[in-house]
Amino acid sequence: MKIGPEEDLSGQDLRGRNLSEANLSKADLSEANLSHAKLFKANLSEADLSFTDLSFADLRHADLSFANLSHANLSHAKLFIANLRSADLSEADLSSADLRQADLSEAYLSEANLFFADLRHADLSEANLSSAIGLDTVKGLRR
Repeated sequence: MKIGPEEDLSGQDLRGRNLSEANLSKADLSEANLSHAKLFKANLSEADLSFTDLSFADLRHADLSFANLSHANLSHAKLFIANLRSADLSEADLSSADLRQADLSEAYLSEANLFFADLRHADLSEANLSSAIGLDTVKGLRR
């Protein structure tokens, strides 16, 4: 299986794989299983990660700018210092995710599950949090 930019990896079972520093920009990873995957410093900009299982994935310092993460499972994911600028996280599960110092500027988080997510020092400028759930449990969110 070839793993690289613009590849079609939709529906693939990649759980636990080490894809650190991989260039997956514009790749189709929709409905893939990337739970427990290591994606440290990976380039996932403009990738389609809709309906993807990224639970417990290591996405520290990853570039997810302009990515489609709608309906993705990111529960317990490590997104410390990740770039999620202008990402679509609508209806995504970010429960207990570590988003400290993440760039979520202009991100779309409508109806996202943020129960117990850690957003300390995250950039949420111009982010859309309409109808997001669990906001009262989020660490670091100014109310």
